[in-house]
Amino acid sequence: MDTRNADLTFGATDYLVYVAALNTASPTGFADPSTAWQCMGWITTSGGTFKIADEKKDIQAAGSLEPIRTLMTRSTKTMQATFQEAINPLVRALYDNVPVATLEPTAGVVSYELPDKPDDLRYAFLFDTVDGDKRNRFYMPNGMVTERGDEQPQTDDVWAVQMTFTFYRGAAGSAVKRSIGYGSVDVSGFFS
Repeated sequence: MDTRNADLTFGATDYLVYVAALNTASPTGFADPSTAWQCMGWITTSGGTFKIADEKKDIQAAGSLEPIRTLMTRSTKTMQATFQEAINPLVRALYDNVPVATLEPTAGVVSYELPDKPDDLRYAFLFDTVDGDKRNRFYMPNGMVTERGDEQPQTDDVWAVQMTFTFYRGAAGSAVKRSIGYGSVDVSGFFS
């Protein structure tokens, strides 16, 4: 049976990233995040890059030219995004690896010291993409910034910062949960 359907193509018209305290529960379905979640501002049009890196170990044995067994040793899940609001307090806190409360301004000015040794600051994240009535949501209950792009304020473009997040098992489940809302698209043909 031919199950091709052009409505299953997905072009994100909006890309939203939310952050909350470590292990904050995911909103039900595609409900708007509660006040526990804070939006991190504009993302570049390239959106986010989700990556799964699986590592395995082949077990060799005498008399065999091929592995006799393969062990899956690790599956690391990461998301990379470029945030356009470089001075957004949430973005700054994550990029500079300081608690968000550190960026509360006094008389409109924030000053803080960057840590000499990185802190293990972890949060929950939502990555939402929207295409009409179709939705895609990644929920990560336990994540942290593990890589940072170069910081370059400039006059040719907005000052953007790139971060890569790595995700770990949460208190109540896996490192990543994906939810897909198909909207009005009928996908029953794929399951018959």
